[in-house]
Amino acid sequence: MWGRYRLSRRKQVIEEYFNTDSWDDDWSPRYNIAPTQLVPVVRQKLKEPVRVVSLVRWGLIPLWAKDPSVAAGTINARSETASTKPAFADPLKFRRCLIPADGFYEWKRASGPKQPYCFEVGDGELFAFAGLWDRWKSANGDWIRSCSILTTTPNAVTSAVHDRMPVILDRDDYDVWLDPGMNNVDVVSQLLKPYAHRTRAYPVSTRINHVANDDIKCSARIEPTQTQSQLF
Repeated sequence: MWGRYRLSRRKQVIEEYFNTDSWDDDWSPRYNIAPTQLVPVVRQKLKEPVRVVSLVRWGLIPLWAKDPSVAAGTINARSETASTKPAFADPLKFRRCLIPADGFYEWKRASGPKQPYCFEVGDGELFAFAGLWDRWKSANGDWIRSCSILTTTPNAVTSAVHDRMPVILDRDDYDVWLDPGMNNVDVVSQLLKPYAHRTRAYPVSTRINHVANDDIKCSARIEPTQTQSQLF
């Protein structure tokens, strides 16, 4: 299960890139975002073509869940089967979102400790994962909004490290993905494909293994070993 990424842009940059209303939540650049934490998501208002951004919990809690523990298994949704899974079928049809990022991490399996890599789009530009969201009412009556990130088969760069990757949407597809009036699952599912544009990867420190570490050093390039350099 994939579960770590970076969003190192400031709040104002995120608003401008995704053309959203300003948002009230506090946000500081993050370099080691992990499941169960609050993350920014971009949604479209139901009755007007206006994008809004807010913080929600990473790990989707379906509306029908008895308790929030289900979120441990819903940080990702496989794009190939999301439409048939009870936790994801309705969100895929009615509650889609963009999840801003500017990097994500995967670990290369090896004979020794796994080596983490940072993956970026282009020259490290801002992008969006394809996300699903839902809301759940706790026993004390509080509404909790949460999200999941869709995954797919890897592109050529990611496949050297892992057999899955998060779905990165083309910017031209944002409007269709966010449109609350688009309820044709076959149409939106066609957007869930391996990212076809330039992607780069480089090894990073094992600091990223520990959630408590969350600074620029987490995504800093380290000198690759001979084995690592042969991967790319």
